[in-house]
Amino acid sequence: MIEKVIVAGFGGQGVMAIGKLLAYAGMLEDKNVSWLPSYGPEMRGGTANCDVIVSDKMIGSPVLTNDATAAIVMNLPSMNKFESHVASGGKLIINESLIDKKATRDDIEAYYIDANRIANDIGNAKAANMVMLGAFIALTGIVEKQSILKAFTKVFGEDKAKFLQLNEKALDAGSQAVLQQISKV
Repeated sequence: MIEKVIVAGFGGQGVMAIGKLLAYAGMLEDKNVSWLPSYGPEMRGGTANCDVIVSDKMIGSPVLTNDATAAIVMNLPSMNKFESHVASGGKLIINESLIDKKATRDDIEAYYIDANRIANDIGNAKAANMVMLGAFIALTGIVEKQSILKAFTKVFGEDKAKFLQLNEKALDAGSQAVLQQISKV
């Protein structure tokens, strides 16, 4: 099993956090991982993306070009840039709170998650990235939710443990949102 995912959005949307959590959760499950960040020149508010690979086999290169199995896009510029990087048959997870456009390709699976609204509903607008991560792990099963939760304090430090319950709610809400879409098909 291998997942090659591009995570992209504006700086400050938690794009790198998604990537770090996926990579660390993969390590906790004894999988091979790579995480390759890329920042725009402005940092917060500029563009940010990362390539994450989680695999049962050795990873040849951390760089993804047009062979991503999935892309998580948090804003319209990211969707415009990275939709074409998803391989045929791959998944495109779209934050429909900020993207009012539909996927243009019919050879990939597109999922629309109202991540910002969902995050607001659970009590913290900053949890939109965790909503998207919950949708991704529900779709792919590449890592377990429990591994993401274990990775949380390892990645962000023990002082952030107070946010663990909120983030678990966000993961669950993202999972529910995408599973509801699948059940309608």
